[in-house]
Amino acid sequence: MSTDGTEQGRGRRPLVAILSGAGVSTDSGIPDYRGPDGVWRKDPEAEKLVTYSSYMSDPAIRRRSWQMRLTGPVLGARPNAAHEAVVRLERSGVPVRVITQNVDGLHQMAGMPDRKVLELHGTARSVVCTRCHARSGMAEALERVRAGVADPACHRCGGILKSATVMFGEALDPVVLGEAVGIAKACGVFVAVGTSLQVQPAASLAGIAAGHGARLVIVNAEPTPYDALADRVVRDPIGRALPALLEELAAAGPED
Repeated sequence: MSTDGTEQGRGRRPLVAILSGAGVSTDSGIPDYRGPDGVWRKDPEAEKLVTYSSYMSDPAIRRRSWQMRLTGPVLGARPNAAHEAVVRLERSGVPVRVITQNVDGLHQMAGMPDRKVLELHGTARSVVCTRCHARSGMAEALERVRAGVADPACHRCGGILKSATVMFGEALDPVVLGEAVGIAKACGVFVAVGTSLQVQPAASLAGIAAGHGARLVIVNAEPTPYDALADRVVRDPIGRALPALLEELAAAGPED
């Protein structure tokens, strides 16, 4: 993935980086985690289901986690107006890169090319073995759960399986994070949408972009620690605000 800013040469449109958080997917039926009505505030115990140390040490937590995946909204969710607006911007000819904190794969499902989406926290659509690191589809693992295997093990080595997401207590993939930092440094516009900008290191990308001269736009219902750095802060609902904002960017001409 090119992050050197070559798409921003003379007479070309600036690279637009979009950092998308949980708020982008709430209109698809996937609940926020940290907002006023977020999952962690309603059920603090639920955080253990996605905490690596608890998951690895407690078979009961793993069994509950598999049931959460089986009955949860992620795999059945469909893209909403916000995801579709990002795709329209990309198809208009504007160079776009999506850096997402979400694990639902809805940007790609809406039509964004895989190579233009960085999944900082991994994907819930795959599983990975914690011992041999073999990857396979989440749908296959869930079929085993439906068939009565409460805590399915790796077919290859018998190790513990987990979703291919970054759980609490795990580090982000340094390669993916490095690419995200490169995009933040290279972009001309950085749009942070549906994110509290409180989870590091993802939140720091907004400051990196602003520090390298990008216009920073924040679209979020609640205040964020980076609002003071922003050129524009939008509090309107994302499903309405983001399409309007991205239409403005698509209509803007190339830089001189």
